[in-house]
Amino acid sequence: MQSIIKDCISRSISVKQRILQDPSFLDRMEQAVMVVSQAFKEGHKVWFCGNGGSAADAQHLAAEFSGRFYLNRKALPAEAFHCNTSYLTAVANDYDFDVIYSRLIEGLTHPGDVLIGLSTSGDSTNIVKAFESARAAKVFTIGLTGATGGQLKALSDLLFNVPATDTPRIQEAHILIGHIICQLVEAQIFGDLS
Repeated sequence: MQSIIKDCISRSISVKQRILQDPSFLDRMEQAVMVVSQAFKEGHKVWFCGNGGSAADAQHLAAEFSGRFYLNRKALPAEAFHCNTSYLTAVANDYDFDVIYSRLIEGLTHPGDVLIGLSTSGDSTNIVKAFESARAAKVFTIGLTGATGGQLKALSDLLFNVPATDTPRIQEAHILIGHIICQLVEAQIFGDLS
């Protein structure tokens, strides 16, 4: 059992080392910080979407903005689309699960908002449709995926295609990326880059 534990930890570290050594990946993280910070400063909102574990990660990261990360400060307008279960079950039942997020893009977002979608494959149909709707609505898209980027590669204004194909390792990296963005956005807006 200990060898499996060590292997899981080693593989997680390896993925993060590859990110650490990729200057273009780090540049995109900096760009994401600037885009999200500017959106908040201009009164726009940041929306999140995902499925399963990625939905939990989306909700987690939205809460870092609307709650707090490190600083005691005012709430930032961020929300994960799947939190309204009455909406989710009604639309999935009456229409199709594939449109649960794209309909919210139509109903809730405004040009200048940001959509952050998490999909380890990059091919989750409801996330792909959300990104298509976001493009039409002039909502900036940030995709967090696995190595290939899947269909989200072509639909993301910024893509974080984690260099891995193993879902748990990809999701661990998504949280790392999200936490760094949350920390730096909070610092950019509230003036604490220490």
